[in-house]
Amino acid sequence: MQDLKISKKKPSFPITPKLHDYLSQYNRNIKIPIFYDDLLRFQGSIVVYDKDDNDTLWIRVYYNDYEREEIDLSLKKMYTILHSDGNESTIPFLNVDAIDFCTFGNSKPFRIKIRNILNDNYTYFYIKTADASRVYGLELEHMLSPYNLNFLVYKDTLIEEHIAGIPGDEFIKNMLPKCNKSEKSQIAKEFVKFNERCMIRLLGDMRSYNYVIVPTHDFDHVVYKIRAIDFDQQSYEGKFNIYRPQFFKENLKMVELVSECFQKLSIDQYKIEERSILVKRLKSFHGRIDQLLECMLEDSISKKENIDLLKLKIFDYSQDIKFKKCKNMGEILRDALGFLTRNYEDVNPLNLKK
Repeated sequence: MQDLKISKKKPSFPITPKLHDYLSQYNRNIKIPIFYDDLLRFQGSIVVYDKDDNDTLWIRVYYNDYEREEIDLSLKKMYTILHSDGNESTIPFLNVDAIDFCTFGNSKPFRIKIRNILNDNYTYFYIKTADASRVYGLELEHMLSPYNLNFLVYKDTLIEEHIAGIPGDEFIKNMLPKCNKSEKSQIAKEFVKFNERCMIRLLGDMRSYNYVIVPTHDFDHVVYKIRAIDFDQQSYEGKFNIYRPQFFKENLKMVELVSECFQKLSIDQYKIEERSILVKRLKSFHGRIDQLLECMLEDSISKKENIDLLKLKIFDYSQDIKFKKCKNMGEILRDALGFLTRNYEDVNPLNLKK
């Protein structure tokens, strides 16, 4: 499989006033006690290794004593704002166990580990530079996927909750070979649907380490779901295949699994199912999606050469002349969702009775 090349240094696009207004309307924009730049003032670090002594590409950072106390308090306040109503009565029961910094990728996030000292339960959240591409990706995931997302934006800082799951690359390497035939068939089905969802909403770079596998124990079996965890490449690249996870070499095992489990008829069936349910979600969030698309229509989140290449590739795929007239990524996404609605809207069950 030929590897796809993507932009390693995608620029960070600022949040426009119109997008800020949208985020405020839906309680995504709120004053926070700490900024991304505040955490960059660390004085030292050590490499973080996993249980097998492999470099995780994260470093654990340390601050001067006089700054650490203030940073810890601000991070605890941030936790209460993200996960509760901002009530500070729980702060004495919280501890900041670790602040990690990722040196890999575009976003260079900080990962914060917060522990409840009363019961030792802990959770993570991330602090990143606010990038319009990522914010659009998070909002679209919230509305068009089966999963809700919790995040906040204030000025140039983005706060994201942790998405729990088994990293796709780790699952493919260590756990997929141990799955039985029924589980492999279910995972293959989920990958087909995940692939279709990413393509339609133009979420790029879904290599195996940019999504997680979420196992849920049902009463007599385990249900596996696939969730995206990186939204940096929302509507930026010009190559259409970058929005289709099946074309990344890191996903080759998943593609082979689909080929082993399904014939083309079944694959097409699952694609139609995913497109139909996307239309239902579009209807559920109709007004909010329109508002978000209005922000994208007035925004610049890609380069002209990427826009020109992508709109022609999607025209070749869909044969819809509207794509040739698109001037930005917002228009391409708007027309893609419009094409989806026109062609895959579900049959009204009431009409079946006539």
